[in-house]
Amino acid sequence: MITAIDNIFGIFVGYIANVLFYKIFGIPFIVLVLLVGAITFSFYFRFINIRGFLHSIDIIKGKYDNPDDTGQISHFQALTSALSATIGLGNIAGVAVAVSLGGPGAVFWMMFIAIFSMTAKFVSATLAQLYRTVHDDGSVSGGPMYYLDQGLKEMGLGTFGKVLGVLYAIFIIGGAFGGGNMFQANQSYELVGSLTGIPSWIYGIVLMGLVAAVIMGGIERIGKTTEKIVPTMVILYVSASLFIILMNLDKLPGVINSIFSQALNPEATYGGFMGVIVIGIKRAVFSNEGGVGSASIAHSAAKTDEPVREGIVAMIGPFIDTIVICFMTASVILITADQNPLINAEGIKGAELTSAAFGSAISWFPYILAIVVFLFSYSTMISWYYYGEKGWKYLSSADSSLIIYKAIFLCCVFIGSISSLSNVIDFSDMMILSCAVPNIIGAFFLLPKLKTHLNDYWSRYQEGKFQTFK
Repeated sequence: MITAIDNIFGIFVGYIANVLFYKIFGIPFIVLVLLVGAITFSFYFRFINIRGFLHSIDIIKGKYDNPDDTGQISHFQALTSALSATIGLGNIAGVAVAVSLGGPGAVFWMMFIAIFSMTAKFVSATLAQLYRTVHDDGSVSGGPMYYLDQGLKEMGLGTFGKVLGVLYAIFIIGGAFGGGNMFQANQSYELVGSLTGIPSWIYGIVLMGLVAAVIMGGIERIGKTTEKIVPTMVILYVSASLFIILMNLDKLPGVINSIFSQALNPEATYGGFMGVIVIGIKRAVFSNEGGVGSASIAHSAAKTDEPVREGIVAMIGPFIDTIVICFMTASVILITADQNPLINAEGIKGAELTSAAFGSAISWFPYILAIVVFLFSYSTMISWYYYGEKGWKYLSSADSSLIIYKAIFLCCVFIGSISSLSNVIDFSDMMILSCAVPNIIGAFFLLPKLKTHLNDYWSRYQEGKFQTFK
């Protein structure tokens, strides 16, 4: 039965992959859109990702948190809610997938695109704040489907904006079912199951119940949950990574050299030079969601009356997620390669490869990593549930239909637990990366308005006109 479900799912994935990953000059169209969009945004806004970096730290620390501002959650809670959907298996399993497919060179391209993804995050989060809807009960609806719809309507492109909004809503729901759900269930079971021996179907049922317990409480409960889980798990994971790196500091120069040298002259196992670039970009975007626009749904709920301010908060996500944590994961995998029996094993390796890397240096850490992976996957799933819910509500205003979305989402938890990694990751890539197409295309039309807001905000910031609270 389990094998039959996996086979049927694989056939479905194979059919839609040919359409969504159509290649132009050897690069999938979706990946090309992400690359061009992120780089263009960075130059257009004069690298706000760099010049606004220190200011973002002050915002996150609560320096400008006005309790009377409109919204549901703080800047910090918005960031942790967004990070809970990015920091996790994209960093632990996704990096392992990148290394197993593209070698060390893929890691370079992950970090390269992450720099530009910071600006893409800024664009989406700011627009989500500009065009969010605050309901009578205080709840907030925002994200790409709303700013694509309303923003382009202001420009006389109402039909075009509506089409893009609907497409985005469909893709974000698919992303919630795939990368935000099935991939998380699949890879968390890979570790938990290997250590405990629990059958996949039992794990899937238990995880379904745990997810259901939180998703019924809305963004406030999600924010309160993630602000506790994410910092603790990040500290634990980063500490273990730093321990291994520092204990093998003599190997680090060789690792860094291999990352850079193979990025430009790769000895890749998959697709040569262009293949390594594509793998790196796909895994980076899957991890940090830069250009996808999904995180802007969480950031739209932040308490602020300064849309640009939340955009500056959001851009820190890819830096923490990819440049810091993904690099640490890759370093651990490559440093311990000589002792890792899975490094040259056949097939795509995910969380299991990372676990083996940590285990070769810290014998007992796979057990800790299994807990970390479980909590990361859990926090990612509940955050992505929220993203998909907003997409569903955009397509159907009837509250009664929401039970259908919840039922499908919980079923996907089970399917992800019992399916093969190759099928799950292909479906997850398709759904999450597809979000970038309507998001980036529509955002190009809104850049002039966004630039006006940014210039106004930045001039007031430099003149010291903002009230501080901490």
